[in-house]
This record gives sequence, structure tokens and C-alpha cells, in this order.
Amino acid sequence: MSTPFPRNTARFLTSAAAAGQWPADEGFEVVFIGRSNCGKSSVINTLCAVGGLARASRSPGRTRLFNFFALDESASRRLVDVPGYGFARAAAAERRRWRMNLEYYLEHRRSLRGVVLIMDARHPLQDNDWELLHSAYTAMRPVHILLNKADKLSRSAAMRQLQATQQQLEDGGDSIPEPAANQHNDGEAANLPATAAE
Repeated sequence: MSTPFPRNTARFLTSAAAAGQWPADEGFEVVFIGRSNCGKSSVINTLCAVGGLARASRSPGRTRLFNFFALDESASRRLVDVPGYGFARAAAAERRRWRMNLEYYLEHRRSLRGVVLIMDARHPLQDNDWELLHSAYTAMRPVHILLNKADKLSRSAAMRQLQATQQQLEDGGDSIPEPAANQHNDGEAANLPATAAE
């Protein structure tokens, strides 16, 4: 039985522009994905209780590389922060390269145990988000959806948005491949829980 990692011991491990620069494909990884302005870095910093671990910026789209963070001394458990999607100011060729790297990562990374899809609670399930869900499910990866920036809404509005997002996921399920068995995670089926974060 695995033990939870101490929340204040996470550390930056490495940044990588291509698959050949990723850490050895062993142990366990969870990847954090979302639009460029969804607050991925802030979520990672809060979860790990290490301020400045993932670089948060006022300018969306600053994450240009795959950033790996170790959660234990041996770096066998890792979090991964990848470039945000949907940022128009990045060159088209660069956006294509990011997409190709992400598709390859989702499909082939053996140590990947799950995807955390982060969305702005005020603007969930944009077209790019549905595309990511399709890619993750095609790769048979479990997905957890986190609605970030819920503090920008009243508590009642945040709950309504959470319920509306859950309903959209149920209604839109026909467009996502059904993960009958998750070959990357001990045969467990993938799932789509949605939670709101303040």
C-alpha cells in the first residue's frame, strides 16, 4: 500500500522540450493539463504546499516545456506540468509541436497513471478541453476534472457551475471513446469526476 507524499517536500526535477529529455519512464506520474489561463501552476503549488514550485505568471502561455516535479527523494513519484493549450500568441508551428508531444506522452508514457484536467470554473469545457478529453480517453488514461478559480464566483454560482459541468460531461459522453479497460493502470476503468477548487 502506497503512502501519501509529504506535501512540502516536492521539488523541481527537470524541464524537457522533447520526449528524449523526459526522466526515465518508471515509477508513477500524474500530468496536469489545461488552457493557458486556467491556473495550473497555482494548483500544483497549492497541492504541494511549496510556493513558487511551478512558475505562475500574469501572462498566460509562459509554460513552454514539460516540467517534471519529484514528490519523493527517489523521484519515483512525479507531477508533470505541460504547456497550456488554446494560447493564440504562440506560433502555429510551436502549438503543433506541443500538441504532438502531448499526444505522444498520453499514448506512450508507461509511468503515467492519470490526468488532471484543470479548467477555469467560469468557462469550463471549451472546444480545446473536449479535444483533450478525447485524446486522454483514446489513450485510456483516467481523467480527473478540477474547476479552478471558483473563488471568482459566489458559492451558489460555483455549485451551479459544477453541476452544469457534470451534466455536460454526461450529455457529451457519446463523443468520447468508452474506456472499457485502462491498460495503463492495472485494468481500472477511467472516470470523469469533476470537483471545484477555491
